[in-house]
Amino acid sequence: MTPSEQTPGTSPSDHRRLGDPVVLGLSAGFIVLFILFSLYDIGLVSDSIGEWFTATAAGLGSYFQLLLLATFFIALGVAISPAAGALVGNRTTPEISTFRWLSMIMCTLLAGGGVFFAAGEPVYHFVVTPPAFNTEAGTPEAVAGALAQSFMHWGFLAWAILGSLTAIILAHNHYDLGHPLRPRTLLYPVFGQRLMSGWIGGVVDACCVVAVVAGTVGPIGFLATQVSYGFEVLFGIQDRYSTQLMIVIALGAVYVTSAVTGIHKGIQLLSRFNVMLALAIAAVIFIFGPTLFLTNAYTQGFGEYISSFFRMGTMTSETAPAWWMKWWTVFFFAWFIGYGPLMAIFVARISRGRTIREMILAVAVMAPVATTVWFTLLGGSGIFYQMQEVIDLAEPLQNFQFDVATLTVAQALPGGMLMALAILLLTTIFVATTGDSMSYAISVVGTGHDEPNRAVRVFWGVAMALMAAILLYMGEGQISALQQFIVITAIPVSLILLPSLWTGPKAAYAMARQQGLISHEPHPARQKD
Repeated sequence: MTPSEQTPGTSPSDHRRLGDPVVLGLSAGFIVLFILFSLYDIGLVSDSIGEWFTATAAGLGSYFQLLLLATFFIALGVAISPAAGALVGNRTTPEISTFRWLSMIMCTLLAGGGVFFAAGEPVYHFVVTPPAFNTEAGTPEAVAGALAQSFMHWGFLAWAILGSLTAIILAHNHYDLGHPLRPRTLLYPVFGQRLMSGWIGGVVDACCVVAVVAGTVGPIGFLATQVSYGFEVLFGIQDRYSTQLMIVIALGAVYVTSAVTGIHKGIQLLSRFNVMLALAIAAVIFIFGPTLFLTNAYTQGFGEYISSFFRMGTMTSETAPAWWMKWWTVFFFAWFIGYGPLMAIFVARISRGRTIREMILAVAVMAPVATTVWFTLLGGSGIFYQMQEVIDLAEPLQNFQFDVATLTVAQALPGGMLMALAILLLTTIFVATTGDSMSYAISVVGTGHDEPNRAVRVFWGVAMALMAAILLYMGEGQISALQQFIVITAIPVSLILLPSLWTGPKAAYAMARQQGLISHEPHPARQKD
């Protein structure tokens, strides 16, 4: 077997187990304890998480921002370096076609969060001017800043932390050195082999699994409330827990089936269908919607994003309201940090045969640009209809009712009810692609193998759906509490990602030297006479 198929110290029988008992015990234990404590005293859990959330946002918000900034710019540096031509995974041709590869990246990383916020966030920043700008809310002058702020939260920085430098490290250490695709492998260049087989490595993996579980269960729960609300508005089906439960069951069945069939079947198929549906919706919005407004808004918004990039990216609670930083920039950046290690595992797994340059540019440049276009089509349309007084989302959005915003904007779009149904379907499948890819990635972490046992994938997929169903039963407030918990889980995960700022470029150059792209000889100026 090759290193990618068999990791040191393992045998095929090892991979039929549920996985590392430390990883399984800590991560599954978190799920059980969170639910039990919530059942015991919901108020205490919510209040405690709220306090930790506020303290983390205030004390570490700037650190999170700097980590994302550094990751993006260092990744760009690697992409234009001589090492960028190195191939991932000991293959000279891509394992997955370009369209399928890009589809999987877009659907997995953008997923339900981006689609859930795409309609409402730009409108929110339009009716409540972001602190980086001084335009009057609700005026034509506020459009560019509203889009630019949304682009900041879902653009270059967010994507770069999800699969650029970290994916390089995992690719090199897994395919070239034979180490497993686990978060602990990110720290191998720093701590060496003792981390790979000890219990500390299990703790590292578990921290990352918990962060992803928290980040994935939230969108599953919010999707259930959004679709249930949509069914009531569109079909008169009462928005209640039984409806939400059926939605969670259906969603879980879809993404568990996709995860079980694997990278080359279900996950690819679901991603391709989702991209095709998104392209169809985008075409309808652009052609039959406010085309000229959207074109001008995107041009101005992207220009404002670039010109105000550092002002928005480095804003702190000293220069902006603390509540705003906590619930917007810091929250989103912490969310992406929490996803970072497992998303990097997924990117490294699907990028065999791609160059480092292709991988970085796809994740940190192409995908963010596509995201800004999507946010402009949905959110920009929402701004247009808000300005024309076709809709009024000021009050719902100030109460953070983004499920209302998505459906309201969808109904105002060309096609009305049909467009609303299409966007609800798209959102559902986007969340499903997150569920299947994360069920797969968590299973890879637990077993330390590229092709984890199907039972393991089913276990984690069902566990996340079950957790969402239980929290919805206890009330939407518990889903919100779990979302706030994401910011707390970002603390240990950020420490796992931090060394990638220097080990990522080293891994890229090591791959390039191994493939003969860069000379093994030291620079002449460094040689002794």
